[in-house]
Amino acid sequence: MRILISGCLLGCSCRYDGGTKPCLEAIALKEKHQLIPVCPEQLGGLTTPRTPCEHVGGRVMSIEGQDRTDAYTRGALEALKLFDLFECDCAVLKARSPMCGSNIIYDGTFSGHFTEGDGVLARMLKERGVKVYTEDEIACLTEGIRHREQTL
Repeated sequence: MRILISGCLLGCSCRYDGGTKPCLEAIALKEKHQLIPVCPEQLGGLTTPRTPCEHVGGRVMSIEGQDRTDAYTRGALEALKLFDLFECDCAVLKARSPMCGSNIIYDGTFSGHFTEGDGVLARMLKERGVKVYTEDEIACLTEGIRHREQTL
């Protein structure tokens, strides 16, 4: 399988704080799958490091009150181009992120609390029928692959 994956999960220093969130389970996927790393925020023109952003009233806002919705949309669209170019089968994205979070994201108060929702890229992928996993769900992805291989 070809998997679009958040670069920070592979050890790339592309998070808002300039850091990384390497995930051993995500890195291990490279043994059996082709991984296509992306940082949609960077693809949208945002710098690293950058101010934290969260979804606020239907927009993506920085903690300083700057509207970053256009950059997030632009970055998500660029990531979709890579998804299509590499004919990816699914995505593994950074949990809770305003760009990549799936099902749960930060609540817009910049207080560390969560709410139901999807990040910009996760939402766009789901609208296309793409299965989106977070690093917390890699076991579900690999279990699904094993099950599918056994039924073939």
